[in-house]
Amino acid sequence: MPKILEKRLIRSPDVFYYKINAPLLSRKAKPGQFVIIRLHEKGERIPLSLADINPEDGTISLIVMAVGKTTTEMSTYREGDDILDLCGPLGQPTPVKKYGRVVLVGGGFGVAPLYPIARDFKAVMNEVVMVMGARSGDLLIYEKEMSEVCDKVLITTDDGSRGIKGVVTVALKEELETSGADLVMAVGPAIMMKFVSETTRPFGIKTLVSLNSIMVDGTGMCGGCRVSINGNTKFACADGPDFDGHQVDWDLLMTRQKTYIREERESFEAWKKRHSHMIVEEK
Repeated sequence: MPKILEKRLIRSPDVFYYKINAPLLSRKAKPGQFVIIRLHEKGERIPLSLADINPEDGTISLIVMAVGKTTTEMSTYREGDDILDLCGPLGQPTPVKKYGRVVLVGGGFGVAPLYPIARDFKAVMNEVVMVMGARSGDLLIYEKEMSEVCDKVLITTDDGSRGIKGVVTVALKEELETSGADLVMAVGPAIMMKFVSETTRPFGIKTLVSLNSIMVDGTGMCGGCRVSINGNTKFACADGPDFDGHQVDWDLLMTRQKTYIREERESFEAWKKRHSHMIVEEK
């Protein structure tokens, strides 16, 4: 079984870094792909983006925010613990090639999966600019990592406690007006990716977004992750997760993301009643 080799809290109180032993997966995986994990026999399957891939030591890295039942349960796991199932790599890799000037936009902990993507874009001689945003400065992650692989890092915070005051589209629009871009890619909440796409539309700049629709099997069989792209049904797990942001039906995506909110809440509350001692001890 895949073993957790390293775990650390990277943003208090709920964002964790995991390095997991996965030699076969690490040799096949590419930036932009994802995995599906199941913690134990009675666990649900959840998709997680790859925050790093290291075939040299046979590991992958995941950044997990404890917001629901399974992610909170995973936050109670420690170094040395095993994960029952780790399926991947799934999805299509981000199409990395030399575009010229690439602007990456990350919101919240959506910055993490952009790290290996930024590194690969830089490796093929692109100029890489990172725009990363959070509600406040203490919620930013991966600033150091991004500064090591990008030519320029722009920070935005809603409250102005770090960098530019405002949302990521404020910095993005200014960057496009002053220096332009040959490609923009966004990863983060759907509403953020929607407005990034609307910001780039008047400039006619190709814009990729990584869609986070509901997934079950991750191979295109269940149809749960279906999205509408330019009026055509696609599966985010098999056809994506990267799509042209100007062709996404964002309202449909965000509506479908809310499908199981009640069930997810009930499941989480039931789990917390049974395991409240574990949450208190870990946090």
